[in-house]
Amino acid sequence: MALRDIYERRFDEDIPAAGQSSSGCPECGGIVHTNSIETACEDCGLVVEDRPIDHGPEWRAFDDDERDRRERTGPPLTPTRHDRGLSGEIGFDRTDANGTTLSGQKRHQIARLRREHRRGRWSSKADQNLAHGFSEVRRIVGALDLPRSLRDQACRLYRTAAGEDLIRGRSIEAMAAASVYAACRCAGLPRTLQEVSVTSAVSHERVQNAYSVLNRELELPTVPMEPLEYVPRVTSALDLSAGTRQRAAALAKQAVRTGVANGYNPAGVAAGCVYQAAREQDERVTQAALADAAEVTPMTVRARWNELQTVLDGGDEQPRRGNA
Repeated sequence: MALRDIYERRFDEDIPAAGQSSSGCPECGGIVHTNSIETACEDCGLVVEDRPIDHGPEWRAFDDDERDRRERTGPPLTPTRHDRGLSGEIGFDRTDANGTTLSGQKRHQIARLRREHRRGRWSSKADQNLAHGFSEVRRIVGALDLPRSLRDQACRLYRTAAGEDLIRGRSIEAMAAASVYAACRCAGLPRTLQEVSVTSAVSHERVQNAYSVLNRELELPTVPMEPLEYVPRVTSALDLSAGTRQRAAALAKQAVRTGVANGYNPAGVAAGCVYQAAREQDERVTQAALADAAEVTPMTVRARWNELQTVLDGGDEQPRRGNA
């Protein structure tokens, strides 16, 4: 049969049966049948597709214990390791896979292999520095109790900075802390630079300098922080009531709408709003306590509260800027 006759042939069958394909055989135009192993034509025997990809699980469980231990592969790739988690570890067990106790000679041999394996984990000094930076990022994220997704984002940012050669001449600890703070800024998480610097092993100025380099060279999509995002943490730190929190949130929105928060530290604006809300709710809280919770100075809290008073007395009018 000619190839033109094959493509012009018409089939009058209705819906194909189970295991049959709606498309015909490319050779004779016959019915194509598909099973779990291959796809073949019933007329001429042509194998159209062999061994299709099985997207199901690759294990079989015959009891509950095997169903809980069904593991065939290692952990997934992770950006928090210098080798993305592909390397292995030599354990310290005194028994083999069958439970037999290892001899002293075999244990000494495994100890030597473990030492050489540890030495050969890094192919270069850059990989060793990358591993040290990732360990510092994980430590800071754990100290701040940040989510795992933000930890992965900070590690990717640190890897990008290392690839752009931004760490040369700078401290690894400072760049790791700056990566964590930059990840918080990009995700819109209300964490201050001072809070991240406290958990770092370097000074606040070095972390600030490293973050400036990251923000300038990598053009980070940082999100401007709003005073409303700092209200819950300030009220929670001072154990204030829910009414005070709701009133402070409303004042923070009003401060943004009227321009009080423009050009000022959002944490200081939030502290001023919380102070005003606490006074309205008859809760005793000092400006010094608010300054400690918001990580600002008492003078900043007092200045933002005075400008907020101007807005409340003037009916949402634009306040005059002071020197504070």
